Amino acid sequence: MLSIGIPKLEGRLDERFATVLGRVERYTREMNRALLEGAYAFATQIHDGQFRKSGDPYIIHPLEVAYILAELEMDEATIAAALMHDTIEDGMLQREHGEITAVTRDDIAQRFGGEVATLVEGVTKLGAIHFHNREVRQAENLRKMLLATARDVRVILIKLADRFHNMRTLKFLNPDDQQRIADETLRIFAPIAHRLGVWKIKWELEDLSLRVLLPDIYREIQTKVNRTRTEREEVVSTAITQLKERLAGIGLDGEVVGRPKHFYSIYNKMKSQGVDFNQILDLEAIRVVVPTVQACYAALGEVHNLWLPLPNMFTDYIAKPKPNMYQSIHTKVVGPHGQPLEVQIRTFGMHRTAEVGIAAHWHYKEGGTRDVEFEKKLAWIRGLLDLQAEAKSEVDWLESLKVDLYKDQVFVFTPAGDIIDLPAGATAVDFAYRIHTDLGARCAGAKVNGRLVPLNYQFTNGDVVEIIVRANQKPSLDWLNFTVSHQARTKIKAYFRKADREENILRGKQALEEECRRQAIHAAEVLKPDKLLAIATKMNLPSIEELYALIGWGELSADGVLHRIREDLPKKSLDELRTTSTALIQGQLPIQVPNSGIDGVLFKLSKCCMPIPGDGIVGYVTRGKGVTIHRVDCPNLRNVYDSPEERQRLMTIEWEETGEGIYQTEIEIVTLDRLGLMADIGAILSETKTNIREAKMVSDTKKRIANIVLTLDTSGARNLQEILARIHVLNDVLQVHRRRAGTL
Repeated sequence: MLSIGIPKLEGRLDERFATVLGRVERYTREMNRALLEGAYAFATQIHDGQFRKSGDPYIIHPLEVAYILAELEMDEATIAAALMHDTIEDGMLQREHGEITAVTRDDIAQRFGGEVATLVEGVTKLGAIHFHNREVRQAENLRKMLLATARDVRVILIKLADRFHNMRTLKFLNPDDQQRIADETLRIFAPIAHRLGVWKIKWELEDLSLRVLLPDIYREIQTKVNRTRTEREEVVSTAITQLKERLAGIGLDGEVVGRPKHFYSIYNKMKSQGVDFNQILDLEAIRVVVPTVQACYAALGEVHNLWLPLPNMFTDYIAKPKPNMYQSIHTKVVGPHGQPLEVQIRTFGMHRTAEVGIAAHWHYKEGGTRDVEFEKKLAWIRGLLDLQAEAKSEVDWLESLKVDLYKDQVFVFTPAGDIIDLPAGATAVDFAYRIHTDLGARCAGAKVNGRLVPLNYQFTNGDVVEIIVRANQKPSLDWLNFTVSHQARTKIKAYFRKADREENILRGKQALEEECRRQAIHAAEVLKPDKLLAIATKMNLPSIEELYALIGWGELSADGVLHRIREDLPKKSLDELRTTSTALIQGQLPIQVPNSGIDGVLFKLSKCCMPIPGDGIVGYVTRGKGVTIHRVDCPNLRNVYDSPEERQRLMTIEWEETGEGIYQTEIEIVTLDRLGLMADIGAILSETKTNIREAKMVSDTKKRIANIVLTLDTSGARNLQEILARIHVLNDVLQVHRRRAGTL
């Protein structure tokens, strides 16, 4: 084994490491100094000669990550792993015989033990594996991290600290990388910190993300907060003085401090309530920290005696803790000078949990046995992993996960008194699937607080929920109209993908053949079994039938699959497969030309107005190019209608009654810009088996308005109307309509 001594570095690196050691000594009775010094020495050697984008030696980053975890009072194994968390991914090690190779888990295990090596490995990305796009890589890295976290929560705490420091130094990256990392942080890592109760990290991750994603809004809030700080601090100072006197009067010893709202919290309130900064009156809160639970309620009595409590503004998270272990009493009162004031009351132990969440509670019993109650706190992580097997792809799992993590939560109880956290807007079906898949599938009704409610009843905090089951009950597609949790929706979709498999296979086969006709390609030649099997294999699908089934369900687009097949064909072969214009006759589109008697004429759908079955249509005879089919209200026909000569080139055409096929059309959505919007729209399109060919989005950050244009594959006007109606009722959608034709 290569011997590594303690590095002799001058200046701030050794000083910072000494600061880390000092911080650990404050909360550890017998600190394992040798372990931490060895980890620092190893990391320093491995990262020697490496620099960050800021120009700093790379070892600065592991040192800062270690210090953040020391502030959370984590154990020495975690601190050591933090110091070495990038060594497996980025490091090279010189062996005794002179060979230089990558650092491995075994290298760390031999020097520092299996526990530390497992933590380092859990944080390490999948850098050596090739993925065909960034989204798949991101999903797989997250899956690996959650899998390691399910075994040991310290993995996610190291990762949060790693992301925390990277966000603090984000300014040294290029703007595109800043935007990507900030978006990922806001949509994944900040919500995970929230779920784990690590508020100390959560709030800063959100504020740092806001500064990158919406810099104008961030600066506006910052300026206004600074401008009103003196007045607010005067109100809070007066309130603290008054409350301290009242508590001292009853002999209650505790701390009373002010707590300003974070910028992202202010932004969220402005956005969710549709108000501007001047309408937000509770920018400050007071926190009361006392020794015992009994003292919490005594302090609450004094707060309500001192100031008038506001109705419906009281929550007792001591009696009913949140699943992330947060406990506190929240009340809002009319404080000094008539200003609304929030007061939080908790014990010193609760305050530590509120700051560092699960980091305050993780531990192992003697003999290595895990704490069963503690393990329950991590059940949601295992649930996220279980759902990946049901998802259609890694990217789909990741997008659904982002929506599920980001949503606000509602806390309800089982009849036995266990608390269950669900996304806001959750219903009995969401609750049932959260408990068990079989309970969800057989859910026939529910009682909330002893009263029968419909399945689409949306829970409120504190509801006691009892599920009514029926042996012959099966999932219903209608449930997708009101379920909101990733778990329930994934399980329901998986059930119907399996139940409707034969129908989806037939629908997918027809869609591929229709796409061939649309692109004027001989289907019999292109859709040969060997070509389809080759594409299925490339997509990690077991059979051609599975390929057809996913197209039929709407998970894959016929156009995308055909494009993959065509990519594998030589250009000469592709040209030979194209049909001649005389082969594309009217019968291959679901149209009829009354009393025409024509044959061998090319009919094609206009690209400017994109007619679909159900639209009034008319044919326009073009010179040498057959007949183009337009909607009767197409703006590009106005000059034709106005000219007697041009009108002679119009032909009466009607859709056949069946109107079967896949047709392109465009819709336009005007909406308030918010996170999760595209995921909500995508869910509707997936449920209606609608493929997105193209998506364009333009966002006005100042007005917080987004304009989205989608090119869709639809089966006709009825299908399109259903899509428009369902998108129209989404939260924050202002307008949705079919797009008018462009110019020729």
